[in-house]
Amino acid sequence: MPEDVTRTAEQPDLAQIAKDRGIEYFLISFVDMGGTLRAKMVPAAAIGDMQADGAGFAGFAAIMDLTPAHPDMFALPDPNSLIQLPWKPEVGWLAADLWMHGAPIESSPRVALKRLIQRANDKGYRPMAGIECEYHLIKRDRHALADDHDTANKPCYDQSALMRQYDIIKEICDGMLALGWEPYQNDHEDANGQFEMNWAYADMLTTADRHAFFKYMVKSIAEKHGYRATFMPKPFEHLTGNGCHAHVSLQDVATGRNVFVDENDPLGMSPLAYSFLGGVTTSAEALCALFNPTVNSYKRINASSTSSGATWAPNAVTYAGNNRTHMIRIPDPGRFELRLMDGAANPYLMQAGIMAAGLDGMEQGREPGKPLDVNMYAEGRTLKRVRRLPLNLLDAIRHTQKSKVLRAQLGDELIDSFCKLKHDEWQRFTQTLTQWEIDTTLDC
Repeated sequence: MPEDVTRTAEQPDLAQIAKDRGIEYFLISFVDMGGTLRAKMVPAAAIGDMQADGAGFAGFAAIMDLTPAHPDMFALPDPNSLIQLPWKPEVGWLAADLWMHGAPIESSPRVALKRLIQRANDKGYRPMAGIECEYHLIKRDRHALADDHDTANKPCYDQSALMRQYDIIKEICDGMLALGWEPYQNDHEDANGQFEMNWAYADMLTTADRHAFFKYMVKSIAEKHGYRATFMPKPFEHLTGNGCHAHVSLQDVATGRNVFVDENDPLGMSPLAYSFLGGVTTSAEALCALFNPTVNSYKRINASSTSSGATWAPNAVTYAGNNRTHMIRIPDPGRFELRLMDGAANPYLMQAGIMAAGLDGMEQGREPGKPLDVNMYAEGRTLKRVRRLPLNLLDAIRHTQKSKVLRAQLGDELIDSFCKLKHDEWQRFTQTLTQWEIDTTLDC
């Protein structure tokens, strides 16, 4: 394989690590363009060859915009991403980069993110990120909440509902503690049956890898306990949906200093931070398809008020200080929280989208405008100069498809492949007859 920014010359020896840690099998994994985690299970005796040459996959069998005529694609494991499954420590999980014809696949989500991180590194910046990943626990055999007693109108932070799921939450949090993720809080969220678990900030690639593994871990542990975990953006029409908020900052590569901090600014943000933020707001509509990639996503960001009284999701392109009714919140000096993404977002394309827009903002000196100190849920619809987010997946795809910014930063191959796959998804949706149509139009 040729040398590339997606690989490093000196890598830990996975065969030796397997002996030292008692790993019997490895999962060589990648997240495809549709957000699905794919893998091959490799015995430790064969991991040396896989580390050198990669595990072969038929790309057409995954969601990668490849045909049956394409040659094998190879998933090259990143030894630095190794995670031993806390509930099955004889198995090691590895994030992988996709290669074909001796070069990285340009539309591979993890490859795309690594290229943008490298671009930021070349400018002297290290992207840092944290996420808040929400999910529902539901019954394994039907679409109903796991906890029949979780019925309060305002269940957020409900101690009793949290503790009724103690065994599951504890096992997930214990796993994160053992992995060194530094989890620091777990809570029952705003919807019945909904939970959130927070862990420490890290460099953007590490956070993306952990995000991919976290979703797998939560689902696996929920299944162990007889339930199902879902990150679906809007699994219940009357309840708050599952967001996946991202916290972002940049460090100086040489000093580790947070370059987004400016103590003289009212919100504690530097001119560079505002340019980055301006890039995100400029491309917000085009980012929607990356951040909200399913038909169901638009039932979350354009939802009416839920049983708790608020959706906690944005529907307009605005930012403010510590105000959760906006698309972007600045809770503390030196970082911002992007509240647009949902639980269906691809962990790598999500962060790649942030970096693509942020780098464009810094390079072009874009301005986000002034913050709005209003309650967007109460006053948002009265504001005339505020840009609205797309109402559905098709509108979002069209914004992505024509975005010069995303094409310049992410490449035509990735954008064209992503939009093609999402158009196909939209077409399948439009060809589906729903119960609502039958109930409302059968007697036309």
